[in-house]
Amino acid sequence: MDHNQTVADAPPVARSAIRKVSTRLVPFVALMFFINYLDRTAIGFAAPNGMNEDLALSAAQFGFASGVFFIGYILLEVPSNLALHRFGARRWLSRIMVSWGIVALLFTWVQNFEQLVVLRFLLGVAEAGFFPGAILFLSLWVPAQYRGRILMLFYLAQPLTTVIGAPLAGWLIQQHGALGLEGWRFMFLGVAVPAIVVGVIAWFYLKDKPADAKWLTRDEQVWLTDALQKETSATQKKEHGHVSARFAFKSGRVWVLSFIYFGFIYGLYALAFFLPTIIEGFQSQTGQTFDTLQKGLITAIPYLPAAIVMYFWSRDASKRGLKTWHIAGPAIAGAISIPLALFAGSPAATIAVITVTACAIFAALPNFWTLPTRFLTGAAAAAGVALINTIGNLAGFSAPFVTGAVHDWTGGYEVPMFIVGFVMLVSAVLMVLLARSNRINPVTVDETTTDDTAVDAEALRAAADPKGDAR
Repeated sequence: MDHNQTVADAPPVARSAIRKVSTRLVPFVALMFFINYLDRTAIGFAAPNGMNEDLALSAAQFGFASGVFFIGYILLEVPSNLALHRFGARRWLSRIMVSWGIVALLFTWVQNFEQLVVLRFLLGVAEAGFFPGAILFLSLWVPAQYRGRILMLFYLAQPLTTVIGAPLAGWLIQQHGALGLEGWRFMFLGVAVPAIVVGVIAWFYLKDKPADAKWLTRDEQVWLTDALQKETSATQKKEHGHVSARFAFKSGRVWVLSFIYFGFIYGLYALAFFLPTIIEGFQSQTGQTFDTLQKGLITAIPYLPAAIVMYFWSRDASKRGLKTWHIAGPAIAGAISIPLALFAGSPAATIAVITVTACAIFAALPNFWTLPTRFLTGAAAAAGVALINTIGNLAGFSAPFVTGAVHDWTGGYEVPMFIVGFVMLVSAVLMVLLARSNRINPVTVDETTTDDTAVDAEALRAAADPKGDAR
């Protein structure tokens, strides 16, 4: 099948199959992701709305508690994804979701810093493998040329988590006294229960492969199965049969992609955990007092444009063929904008600049995740995707901790945000260097491509050369 083929150009059976996957499977997995991201970032909403005061947390303690989640998450990320590859996504993703829902529920009754740290660590252990598992699961349902669109639809859940989740969290916090709980405790209860319910439903709703999906016609099942099998066989041949987990760990391309992802996640979580606190500071700037619902609505402002930009940016990447600048360009925009937010001069200008940062991060991420499965398959894909997410999520620990600690040391957010900008700039540089050195194919083009930031089909074959990449 032609690399430049879009859904509109595809045969009718392909169009109907991709459409059904987009409408029947992706929204449900996106709902799981929505709940996942809301549960892990709920602490950011609770902090300025009573939790920090009730538990007597400093900024550094809050940052550490926010970030310790990623230690447990990282320890089990790769083993969890290999288990998913072995036991099937339906069982494993359901198990993960019910497990984290139970742990998230316990935050309702946390009493001190030590308990908060333990629960955040256990939440990371419970959630380990969900995100890379979901990416791998969706990647195994559609051929590569349609994968960007599918992952974009899935990724829409993340900015929409804040668009919808921030006001929802604010509303739940306002229900102070419900069930005899403080507002921030009731919020933890309200976002934990859906994880358990949807996790149970997922056991029955998800299917591991197209052949098991009764909502596909026989022709659609055959087309998807054949297209995916041909793609897997071609990848194995191109990579000299390397499909083991060991291959992923030895691949230089996987490690460079891991460090690129680290920069995006560093910016994402610095934004997610501290934006509510920065908004809290607007009250002293303006002399206004915001209730928790208003704070939630303000927090959501950057993320709705981010969802819109992500949709059109990914659509452009699908139409033109993914180019290096589809990933490196947003990284540069984020690197410049995030420190500038602190010098915007007014709450409105600050939110406007932060909106640029959010748009930049979310524009890049769905396109980024199409890259690993272009040269990884089987157990290597499971391990490689998990490894990239693991290294990236080291930023999930370091970003809130470093931001909180440097804030306590300097008395402001200027230096921490410059650090965020620098890390994102490094991601942009690494993406350009990776493409120019012919280490990966960041585009979907034919062999006549002359874009100097693209790597053509011959270069991709060269990237598979054992002389050029550790095996």
